[in-house]
Amino acid sequence: MTLGLALSLLLVLPAVSAAAPTPPAAAVASAHPAATAAGQAILRAGGNAFDAAVAVSAALAVVEPYSSGLGGGGFWLLHLADSGRDVMVDGRERAPLAATADMYLDAGGAFVPERALNGPLAAGIPGAPAALVHIAERYGALPLAASLVPAIELARDGFVVDPVYRRLARWRRDVIAASPAAAEQFLVDGAVPAEGTRLRQPDLAATLLRLARAGHAGFYGGELGRRLVDGVRDAGGIWTHEDLAAYRIVERTPVTGTFETPAGRWRLVSAAPPSSGGVALVQMLNMLSGFDLAALDPVDRIHTVVEAMRRAYRDRALFLGDPDQVDVPVARLTHPFYAAGLMRDFRMERATPSQAPLLGRPKGADTTHFSILDAAGNRVAATLSINYPFGSGFVPPGTGVLLNDEMDDFAAQPGVPNAYGLIGGQANAIAPGKRMLSSMSPTFIESDDHVVILGTPGGSRIITMVLHGILAATGLNPDPGDGAADWVAAPRFHHQYLPDEILLEPDALSPDVRERLRQRGHALETADRPYGNMQLIHWDRAAGRVEAASDPRGIGAAAVSNGLPDASGSVQRSQPQTQPLRTTP
Repeated sequence: MTLGLALSLLLVLPAVSAAAPTPPAAAVASAHPAATAAGQAILRAGGNAFDAAVAVSAALAVVEPYSSGLGGGGFWLLHLADSGRDVMVDGRERAPLAATADMYLDAGGAFVPERALNGPLAAGIPGAPAALVHIAERYGALPLAASLVPAIELARDGFVVDPVYRRLARWRRDVIAASPAAAEQFLVDGAVPAEGTRLRQPDLAATLLRLARAGHAGFYGGELGRRLVDGVRDAGGIWTHEDLAAYRIVERTPVTGTFETPAGRWRLVSAAPPSSGGVALVQMLNMLSGFDLAALDPVDRIHTVVEAMRRAYRDRALFLGDPDQVDVPVARLTHPFYAAGLMRDFRMERATPSQAPLLGRPKGADTTHFSILDAAGNRVAATLSINYPFGSGFVPPGTGVLLNDEMDDFAAQPGVPNAYGLIGGQANAIAPGKRMLSSMSPTFIESDDHVVILGTPGGSRIITMVLHGILAATGLNPDPGDGAADWVAAPRFHHQYLPDEILLEPDALSPDVRERLRQRGHALETADRPYGNMQLIHWDRAAGRVEAASDPRGIGAAAVSNGLPDASGSVQRSQPQTQPLRTTP
């Protein structure tokens, strides 16, 4: 039986039974059209949102090797419509058991960034394969093998190289070329492949087949596990078979909070530690709750939001890490009284200086995100990563698995920035088996009349981009636009405590607004290009409408359909993907 026939036969399976209230349509929004199509195909085959999440995750691992993959990890935020339960599937990478706090320091005790970014020593133990197996087995309506069919076919038959692939492959070409298996998989005769080249990955297809047939053991044990460990160790890494055998996903209770808007009360559900996203978002919304943002002058509003960002990122550096190894005071950090204390020294007329010298600028636009809503009301927001573009650049021979370089997300030295300019302390220090801190922030917000599913890649800027999306979707931004497509296109600004500057997208703010912010003591830096790639779904329960949008900064696709088994394969598109970015006057 061919893979295509296997998928066709699945179309006769019954739809998931609905639970009231249910949306009038299903939707998928992801960073690549092929991944969105994979999710839609699984919904049409009778799968639910969780099956579609497996399909989209695996497809992105094939077509976006610069952003995510089986050699990486992520967080899958799930909402179960029948019970109303929210759960976070933590598939974050873990430090190898042989990892040490000083493994990226030279003989003089100085941090050597290249050791934490390039090659197999930079790789944590992947969590993505375990997460896909877990989601399929515990929450899916289809077998794991069925949901992996689209990704297997994409890896076997190939995908077409686009300008995004070429740009990021050029940036990391030398690192990729240093790994013979990676060079064979992602380059052509040592060069970045031309646009339009069809890139086939037979080793990755074989690995996906092993995962489909044997589940967890198909990746973390057996012949593939041996190839992974041998390949890593032969190239100077420290993985062991015990590392792979010990890896398990963790189901965590998401971080939640409520906030008021002129239109009513909203509930937020977001990623829990070892992600910093949920804690930081609740903190920022708590700090902003004392202000009528929509009524403020634009400069006052930006200044206030920046000061909330500054304080949340300071706490990120001080307190957050792997909750299985350090005490993370989530309840205290997310309490409204604590937020009030953080704002005691806030002044509308001047910036609050961050207490340290400048430490390098945030970088990177890698990682990926997708959002899914099915016809029963189940939903998924998932943010996945291999960290830097093309991760560590290393592929163990015979596996097709591009390894992450997430070890750089640890604080290799207190106060020393990582590749994204983020600092950290002892709570996020390297330790054996520890999960590194993350900024990935898959999020749901919900009111009586609305449900929004959102998230984005973007390194250290992820949390503030999600905040911008929340402010737009809830009307706290006085110029929210006309719906989901405008929310994901809106201009962005960012502050992460250190460096002590507001990072702006090009053309995000007018010259007058910039000058007035400088007069309050803010330093401004303009990014060299727009950043982020938000994927958002909005279910307007009052209007009985579902809309989905993919960020025009990327090449993704958003699709809305009835979400029921349908052999026609038709897809109803949302807003055209050619919509331009919005700019602020």
